[in-house]
Amino acid sequence: MGIVLAFDYGLRRIGVAVGNALTGTATALPVLPARDGVPDWERIRRLIGEWGPALLLVGLPLNMDGTPSAMSERAARFSRRLHGRFGIRCELMDERLSSFEARDRMAGDSGRTALDSVAACVILESWFAERARPGG
Repeated sequence: MGIVLAFDYGLRRIGVAVGNALTGTATALPVLPARDGVPDWERIRRLIGEWGPALLLVGLPLNMDGTPSAMSERAARFSRRLHGRFGIRCELMDERLSSFEARDRMAGDSGRTALDSVAACVILESWFAERARPGG
């Protein structure tokens, strides 16, 4: 699989993380600004050029009961646009509770890393863990 770029989609900010499928680890990258959910596509193109991902992963914001949230369709649309623009396979990953875990991880952080990108790390690491399980 190789390198994976993960996105925590939002209307004003999009968190980004890069991970290595071999090690199952992820690193937060700088947050991308967005205007009403529209990112700077040129910055995403540069990220893709820099990292050469085999897969793009987008967090899917579901309600706690697993039903789609108000943001689910927007995140799915963002995923489709990523695939359409860059021709790289995209997957959606349930992101329930990723922001809560990201806040826990940041408890000792002095503000150097943005919550949205730490949430993208959580989403990506969860995806790696799911694939590592038998039958995953």
